[in-house]
Amino acid sequence: MIDKKDPAGVSKLLNTAGQGEMEKILRHFLEEAGAEELSALASCAERLRERYYGKKIFFRGLIEFSSYCKNNCYYCGLQRGNRKARRYRLSEEEILGCCAAGHRLGFRTFVLQSGEDPFFTDERLCRMVEKIKKRFPDSAVTLSVGERNRDSYRQLYEAGADRYLLRHETADEAHYRKLHDPEMSLKNRMQCLWNLKEIGYQAGAGFMVDSPYQTYRTLAEDFLFLRRLQPEMVGIGPFIPHKDTRFANYYKPGAERTVILLALLRCLLPKVLLPATTALGTIDPFGREKGFRAGANVVMPNLSPREHRKDYSLYDNKICTGEEAAECCGCLAGRIRSAGFVPDFSRGDHVDWHRKPLRAPGTAVSAG
Repeated sequence: MIDKKDPAGVSKLLNTAGQGEMEKILRHFLEEAGAEELSALASCAERLRERYYGKKIFFRGLIEFSSYCKNNCYYCGLQRGNRKARRYRLSEEEILGCCAAGHRLGFRTFVLQSGEDPFFTDERLCRMVEKIKKRFPDSAVTLSVGERNRDSYRQLYEAGADRYLLRHETADEAHYRKLHDPEMSLKNRMQCLWNLKEIGYQAGAGFMVDSPYQTYRTLAEDFLFLRRLQPEMVGIGPFIPHKDTRFANYYKPGAERTVILLALLRCLLPKVLLPATTALGTIDPFGREKGFRAGANVVMPNLSPREHRKDYSLYDNKICTGEEAAECCGCLAGRIRSAGFVPDFSRGDHVDWHRKPLRAPGTAVSAG
């Protein structure tokens, strides 16, 4: 099925498949393909990544600035119903201090991530983004703060935010309903992603691998949605249960299926920025290296204050919670070099992205 000398052929296959055919392709690679074919797939993914980004692995400095969340996603340790969760918020000066420490280490992208915390209003977040961009004008700012209205996204873009991560988690309505409270809406989440794209962000979507009730049909929906959206970034990682959620004893995850899906996503979206996630490194000591060899090209070491890292508990047993940022980055950069890749601390923008002027307020784009 796969000719490792013809990565364009794999991309064409994935970019022309309908729902039924996409299901068959995913089932084939995740269940039936042998070692030789999987190796050929990974080679195709690597060739495509190298065409646009070479052997660079881009570093992003992750700052988890609030563990409060108003949502009650059934799989997440930060869900508002988890009374065992330890909540914290970083102050403005603490966040700026994390950026300063990261900048000294060489980082030129800062990822500000939190639960959906109403405390962080548009005014507070815009002020924060403006201060970061003023103090570190050579750096990109990525936000990952959940669903907001279009005007909020527009204000944050005007303040200087460059990228926005909002994993859709699943593109199938029935599957979404099994993972989220009734008050949450897949339609709204998808519209948020279309709004982010239209405003001009480098937009990031993504899903959990082997989440509860996931099927080949729901995975095919994910691929078809990503094909329509054409995001600049896609984040996927293995579903890892959290002990204080209803899925605490769901299953023990492995890395193989995530690695295969990373390769397929690189073939689907050859220019995409594709992380080898901390979750992948959590379930397999060589998970991130396996991700690099399947086309991934981003890592996000943690710049958050060490005393709060264990409190930002999306899932159990997250790695690197006790390390200093410098220790973690030095170790990871060394492993990347040993694997034959090049650590890159630059902004690392999507190859086709450039900041564009905003349209008039109130203009939106629909997913159709």
